[in-house]
Amino acid sequence: MKYESQRVAWWFFATCMLLFGLQLVYGLIMGLAHAGHDVFHGVIPFHVARATHTNLLVMWLLCGFMGAAYFIIPEEADRELYWPRLAYVQLAALVAVGVTAVIGFHFQWWEGRKFLEIPRPLDFLVVVDVLLFIANIGMTVWKGKRVTTTSMVLFFGLLMAALLYLPGMLPTTNQTHDSYWRWWVVHLWVEGVWELILGAILSFLLIKLTGVDREVIEKWLYVIVGFTFLSGILGTGHHYYFIGTPRYWLIIGGAFSALEPLAFLGMAIYAITMARRGGRVHPNRIALQWTVGCAVMSFVGAGFLGFAHTLPQVNRYTHGTLVTAMHGHMAFWGAYAMVVLAIISYALPQLTGRRRHDMPSASYAFWTSNIGMIAMTLAFAVAGVSQVVLERRMGVDFLSVQSEIEVHFWGVLLAACLFVTGISAFVWNFIRHGRPVGELAGADEAAAGDGRADA
Repeated sequence: MKYESQRVAWWFFATCMLLFGLQLVYGLIMGLAHAGHDVFHGVIPFHVARATHTNLLVMWLLCGFMGAAYFIIPEEADRELYWPRLAYVQLAALVAVGVTAVIGFHFQWWEGRKFLEIPRPLDFLVVVDVLLFIANIGMTVWKGKRVTTTSMVLFFGLLMAALLYLPGMLPTTNQTHDSYWRWWVVHLWVEGVWELILGAILSFLLIKLTGVDREVIEKWLYVIVGFTFLSGILGTGHHYYFIGTPRYWLIIGGAFSALEPLAFLGMAIYAITMARRGGRVHPNRIALQWTVGCAVMSFVGAGFLGFAHTLPQVNRYTHGTLVTAMHGHMAFWGAYAMVVLAIISYALPQLTGRRRHDMPSASYAFWTSNIGMIAMTLAFAVAGVSQVVLERRMGVDFLSVQSEIEVHFWGVLLAACLFVTGISAFVWNFIRHGRPVGELAGADEAAAGDGRADA
């Protein structure tokens, strides 16, 4: 760790661990309900658990991205964070808004819009909070001693994520209009600007962990950014098939959705090539595992499984079924959760000064969580395909189908339990690292092994 202000990242990462754990609790409640044992319905109805589960996912990932930015940007800009105290205030405000939203869900206080359930008054507070964050990292980049491709892609990815939250706040009473703008937020986040954030964090980690020249790695980053914008923006059309928009979205959405896996394939090739090309063995092997694993699993979940059911001819049957849950779980895990866990694994030893990244529990966390997620994805796939055949092809009514596929959710629950043990091991490792009290490294020492070829 090179700068004192980088320590703020630890508090964002700690918030991640807490929110991630809470998200898993609500996921298990939903799994039990799907398996026919909705024992918590009187306290936490299914729709409340679902809204809480998905919104906690977004919140802890955003906390992770913010923590990553607060760790990466000072080092890339070669200066202290511009307003360190503001970062702590901004985190406290974000947590306050998030807690208020979650409690509100349990009292039916929400907008009722899928994935954007947070009440409108809290929307404005979120916007203010994120603008404070953007201002902080923006001033750090602006006043920095150098500007790198990695820092600029990360900054503009985060800036566009903030701006693309605004279309979801446009007032409308028309269901089609509402769905149209809502997908500007949801799709253009997860299959657009979040991919820029993912690419930038991967770039930083590969520079630090592999020893490959910065110039080489950042050229790959340009390619990924290009593929992301080429396919991701018009790929939004695959959400417009059946909401009342013109038929030309079937062609546009289908064609550009078919191109979206290229960005993730590029990331996978990019990460594996850089890891193999690096001529050294970095002592933090677990961070490299999370980094390369993220690139591979994101291609499988977001790229391959996304393509598998977004063509119009297929999506007419799979739309709104558990096939979407199959794709969604692996995609969010591979593309975004794993990259947050990768940057945490890399940053923790530097933030705390404790070298606990090579503990057996760290490897256990990596392999168990990934095996658990793969098994969960397969269980969702079996349940989803069964649902498509029974409900969409044979015409069996919805509730009868749900009863028939309950058995598959025991597979989901078993896989989820394995996944939870892996994440518990990761959280335990995080706790064992302790508070951020690591010593600052000198400029030369912090840059050792950077492998960069800065102009």
